[in-house]
Amino acid sequence: MSHEITTLLERWGRGEPEALRALVPLVYGRLRRLAGVVLRGRRAGTLEPTLLVHETYLELLGQRRVAVADREHFFALAGYLMRRLVVARERRRRRQRRGGGLAETTLDEGLLVAADAGIDVLAVHQALERLERVSPRQARLVEQRFFAGFGLPEAAANLGISLATANRDWRLARAFLQAKLGSRTP
Repeated sequence: MSHEITTLLERWGRGEPEALRALVPLVYGRLRRLAGVVLRGRRAGTLEPTLLVHETYLELLGQRRVAVADREHFFALAGYLMRRLVVARERRRRRQRRGGGLAETTLDEGLLVAADAGIDVLAVHQALERLERVSPRQARLVEQRFFAGFGLPEAAANLGISLATANRDWRLARAFLQAKLGSRTP
């Protein structure tokens, strides 16, 4: 199966959308776990992991000629897209709360769930954007760890940095985000 996934990623990278259609069932379980990590601690009205995976799949289908180096790179890309989708949904929700137009509907309203303790998705996103201006590598590390669910060794390998550098970057990034977010640090 590992070889099949690699082959499908290569085909998808060459612009064959049918390769992605064949790939997703093979990696669906990991994508769903990744969505669970991305959605961890969200407030009521947040997406369910299943719906987030489906929306991410649609985003991935829209990508053309993606240069995905390997499986870990694919999951990092999926985690990034999931984060972007959650942030966009949160922005729409806040606009609606301020009377911003028509009510939003989802593909299946039954897939919305009430989540645990509320993490302010936009505050995390904005703090991460600030971190990216200061240190893009630290921001990528936070995305890999917090949003894609990778451990420190995996994230270091994905970013092409040593484990010692990743440890140092992780400590600095957490301190930066804690200063911006208070106790809600990822």
